[in-house]
Amino acid sequence: MPNIKVFSGTSHPDLAQRIVDRLGIDLGKVVTKKFSNLETCVEIGESVRGEDVYIVQSGSGEINDNLMELLIMINACKIASASRVTAVIPCFPYARQDKKDKLQGGEDGFENAKFSNKNYDWKFRSRAPISAKLVANMLSVAGADHIITMDLHASQIQGFFDIPVDNLYAEPAVLKWIRENIPEWKNSIIVSPDAGGAKRVTSIADRLNVEFALIHKERKKANEVASMVLVGDVKEKIAILVDDMADTCGTIVHAADRLVEAGALKVYAILTHGIFSGPAISRINNACFEAVVVTNTIPQDGHMRDCPKIQCIDVSMMFAEAVRRTHNGESVSYLFSNVPY
Repeated sequence: MPNIKVFSGTSHPDLAQRIVDRLGIDLGKVVTKKFSNLETCVEIGESVRGEDVYIVQSGSGEINDNLMELLIMINACKIASASRVTAVIPCFPYARQDKKDKLQGGEDGFENAKFSNKNYDWKFRSRAPISAKLVANMLSVAGADHIITMDLHASQIQGFFDIPVDNLYAEPAVLKWIRENIPEWKNSIIVSPDAGGAKRVTSIADRLNVEFALIHKERKKANEVASMVLVGDVKEKIAILVDDMADTCGTIVHAADRLVEAGALKVYAILTHGIFSGPAISRINNACFEAVVVTNTIPQDGHMRDCPKIQCIDVSMMFAEAVRRTHNGESVSYLFSNVPY
């Protein structure tokens, strides 16, 4: 593949290596370091003049540092006369802050929130930022010409950009995993742990020709789930919880318990982005899951060592094919419903 360079940030070098192995090229040379005051310094180690550049950096780990590193790498390539710079961001950072809305107290990631005023009004967030839009602006200003990501938390984030955004779906890889690893999948039911994921589970259920259900959470106050109402019949079935991300895993663990109470034979969880911060790993270890399946948009080696229930789906071939098709000017829509072999 002529005139193409793929560089890796420090957030997920394993995924970047898998992508270039699939493409049959070498990773570009880049040196990333921090000064004593923790400023990030990036040096591109080879010419990118006139090249089609792809920078792989996921929104995981030290998210703020990794985002800043990505912005600097984009800008470094742009001012070194790269013809096009594409940011490959498997897990888009700040994607949950996509709108001004009521603060859903107790949502994953907000459980350890600290407020200076204990009388904080949880009902309205009229002064909340739309941070995902800010990240979009920063990427554009840094010089990104194109974004490739996977399973955005909210699809309207694509509209925050004035540059092309390819939002790939993990769904084809998820369907392949279900058919190959759950022998009783024809007796399964696909479950969304919240109302927001209804569209996602109905799509998967239709492709598998099985039923779907969803769980509605009701809260009396912040950080406290009053009840979880199951809409659908899971009795004597294999329940497969599907969501785009799990952070502290409070929601999916409660959902799994609710499914077992309702008579589900087994419970699986399939998540695109397994963030697993705070008490997540201990919660999964103590929960009733047969398996918690995640993709490698975020590094999972450490999580898999600490929790034998976690299994990983490799999606590097989808990103590699998206890079190849983008470079060659081909359509990417094939990847929305197929896994490239």
